[in-house]
Amino acid sequence: MKMINFNEVIEGWRNRLIPPVHLRELIRQVGEDRMEICNVCEYNSKNMEKKSRRPDVHCIICGCTLSAKVVCLSCCCPDTPSRWNALVSQEQEQEIRNEK
Repeated sequence: MKMINFNEVIEGWRNRLIPPVHLRELIRQVGEDRMEICNVCEYNSKNMEKKSRRPDVHCIICGCTLSAKVVCLSCCCPDTPSRWNALVSQEQEQEIRNEK
């Protein structure tokens, strides 16, 4: 399992629950596009032959809940970044977080 980046976890859940107003449409579209990719991925917990005990649909590589992971703009696919890559750097995400 990949090491957890708590800043990415926080960003993903923030974007899922209370996204910045000026980024809502981008986050929604990016999330939909990424989830289409994740829905057919062999590392999606719902696609595993041996079912997980966790109730959420998650990535078995990084452990992230997919509904939050796919809306994290500074995240990339933990298996193959070319599946979907980060749209902003960690520094840009920090700037977004600091906006009022």
